[in-house]
Amino acid sequence: MAVYTILSDDDILKIQHAFNLGDIIAFKGIAEGVSNSNYFIETNDTRYILTIYEAMTEVADLPFYLGATEYAAKKGLPTALPIHTIDGEMTYKIGDKTCALCSFLKGISPKQPNVSQVRSAGAALAQLHNALSDFPLKRSNSLGPASWRKLWDKNKLGAETVETGVVSLVESDLLAIENGWAKNLPSGFIHADLFPDNVLFVGDNVSGLIDFYFGATDFYAYDIAVMLNSWCFLPLGREFDLTKGKALLSGYESIRPLSEEEKAAIPLLARGAALRFFLTRLDDWLKPNDGALVTKKDPREYSARLAFHRAAKSMFDYGG
Repeated sequence: MAVYTILSDDDILKIQHAFNLGDIIAFKGIAEGVSNSNYFIETNDTRYILTIYEAMTEVADLPFYLGATEYAAKKGLPTALPIHTIDGEMTYKIGDKTCALCSFLKGISPKQPNVSQVRSAGAALAQLHNALSDFPLKRSNSLGPASWRKLWDKNKLGAETVETGVVSLVESDLLAIENGWAKNLPSGFIHADLFPDNVLFVGDNVSGLIDFYFGATDFYAYDIAVMLNSWCFLPLGREFDLTKGKALLSGYESIRPLSEEEKAAIPLLARGAALRFFLTRLDDWLKPNDGALVTKKDPREYSARLAFHRAAKSMFDYGG
């Protein structure tokens, strides 16, 4: 979440009318994240999150993203429910930008989740996969392996200014992925960005799964690989927390057991997931600042994690 688009008082009044909100008593920007502009809205009796879609989000994909979170919510999962306008639409235009309003979910996103929370998050991911297994809409993963070589070529020249020696290492990663990426694993809707800041907890229990805007149709095991990277490493280091890895995998498999093919694919999928976030962070890092209220994330965090994945031989290295 972030704030790129600043709303005027007139914009707020238009939103209030379009969604029939009643009196707004609080309206403020949310600074975390990198992709879209987000605001917290509170009325006399309800809280909401307003998202304004920026350049990174294809408006044509919104029926997929919003449809998925609505589909999951109606199946009883703790996902945000899109609020329809008075005209029955899930989106609304503010000037030349498209926005959506969703229900506010209670809970907090811990900076350093404990082992019980990691296990709960793994189980929640499996529940999401199961709940959306019959979701009728499909979307290819625009930040999947097919995009990584192009993203790297765009930023290769600047990479050495960020980290010395990284070019040859990333070239080896890309080659390994292009030659060894799985072809036929169980697939369906994946979140593709289920970092700790996209999961809310009350105590050790998951109370919210948010930010579906990288969702796609892809391998379920790749979604697990994203979480192994984002939940199970020590901060800013290459040391993998085996206890958290075991908790994440056991939580997931308590709901949806992995096939032997999925287990065998985990090391390369985890390497690919780390490369994806290294490349997108590198792309953001090398862009000039544009004055938006957003904090860039250091790509070196993920180059450190790539070092671990290069040495991993099996799912056993991840706690499986």
